[in-house]
Amino acid sequence: MPLPRKRGTALRQRLAELRGPAVPPKALDARALAALAANPGCRRRAILDGAGVNKATLASALGSPSAFGQSQFALARGNTFEARVKADGGAELLRLVHEKLDPGAVPPVKAEVPDLTAGGPEGRTARTALALRDATAAARAGAGTGGWTLLDHPMLALDVAGSPAFLEPDAVVVHPDGSWTVVEIKSFPMLDGSADPAKVGAAARQAAVYVLALEEVAARLVQGGDPAPVVRHRVLLVCPKDFSNLAAASAVDVRKQRAVTGRQLSRLTRIEDIADTLPEGTCFAPDLPAGDLTAAVESVPAEYAPECLSACELAFHCRDRSRARGAVTSLGRSVRAELGALTTVDDVLSAAHGRSGDPQDPTVAALRRAAALRAEALRGTELASPKPELEPGLEAELEPGGAVCR
Repeated sequence: MPLPRKRGTALRQRLAELRGPAVPPKALDARALAALAANPGCRRRAILDGAGVNKATLASALGSPSAFGQSQFALARGNTFEARVKADGGAELLRLVHEKLDPGAVPPVKAEVPDLTAGGPEGRTARTALALRDATAAARAGAGTGGWTLLDHPMLALDVAGSPAFLEPDAVVVHPDGSWTVVEIKSFPMLDGSADPAKVGAAARQAAVYVLALEEVAARLVQGGDPAPVVRHRVLLVCPKDFSNLAAASAVDVRKQRAVTGRQLSRLTRIEDIADTLPEGTCFAPDLPAGDLTAAVESVPAEYAPECLSACELAFHCRDRSRARGAVTSLGRSVRAELGALTTVDDVLSAAHGRSGDPQDPTVAALRRAAALRAEALRGTELASPKPELEPGLEAELEPGGAVCR
C-alpha cells in the first residue's frame, strides 16, 4: 500500500541521515542481534544498529577504541575450516547432520545445493525463500524418501524494531521429511566431545536468531491446507575435533534461547520512535568534530552493564560515562535490579545513611540495616585491637622482630 511504502522510505532516509552522508550501512548480523536482545533497554545500541552505524569506527572517533571482535587470524582459520566441512557438496556436513540429528532418515548420498546468488540482500532473501519452498515441496512429494538439500550461506530477513535485518547463517539443511535445521560452524575446538560452555552459549544464542528468522519464512510459505514447514529447535554445532582440522559436531537445543531472544526482540522500542526523540540534525558520522559527535551519542540514553564489554564496541565509552554519573548499572544488572528506584551511587549512600528515602521502602530499610551492621563491625574491630600500653617509668622499644623489651 502507498502509505506504508512512503513511511518506510522516510524511515530509511532518516536512518541514512543519522549515519552521515555517503556512509554505507553496516549489516546487522545474528551476533549483534543476540547481543541487542540481551540488553533490550539500551536505546543507544538499538538506534545505532538500526541505522547501520559502524560502532567500532564510532568508538575510535570518540576516543574509546574497543578491542571487541574476532581477530583476522581467527576469521581466516574459521573460513578455512568451514570450506573443508562443506567440500564435496557438503558430504561431511550432511553426514554429521544425519548422525547427530536424523539417524532414522535416508542416508545422504548426494545433496541438492541450489544457487542462491542474486542482486542485493533483498534478492538473496527472495531466492532463499524460493529454494526452501522448492526443497520442502520435493521432500513432501517423496514422503520422506527423497534426498537432502543444503543451502550454503542463505540470506534471511528478520524485522527488528521496525527495521529489517538481513542474516546469513553458515548453512541450512532441508531433511528428507521437509523439516529445516540451522548449522553453525565455529573455529573453537571441541575437546573430548565438549567445547567451552561460554562459546557454546554464544553460538546457541546466535543460532536462535536464525531459527526465529526461519520460522518467519516458514509461516509465509503456508499455502492452501499444507502445514508450515517445521523448523527444528535442535541445531548442529560443528567445530574442529581437538586441535585438528577434522570436524566434530554436537546437537544443541536452542528452545530456551529462542524464547528469550524472541521475547526480548519484541520488547525493543521501534526504531522510528527512538529517531523521533532525537534533536534535529543529529548525526553519528565519524568525521564530525569530537564535541559534536559526543553530544550526538549522549543524546540517546544507554543502559550500560559489565556484560557489554564482551558484546558491544561502545562499551568502554559507555562505561566511562556511567562511572562519571555514578550510575549503579556499572556494578551489574543484578545490583541495579536490587536497588529499584535508586539509580546512582550517591542516591544509595544517601538512603543508607538516613539522609533521604522512605524508611518503609524495603530497599531503603535493607540499605540502612546493612550500613548499621557495617558500622557495628568496624567498631568491634577497633575495640578488639587496642594499642599496647607501657608500664609507667619504664623505657621500651619495639625490636624488628616485634617483641617489646625493657
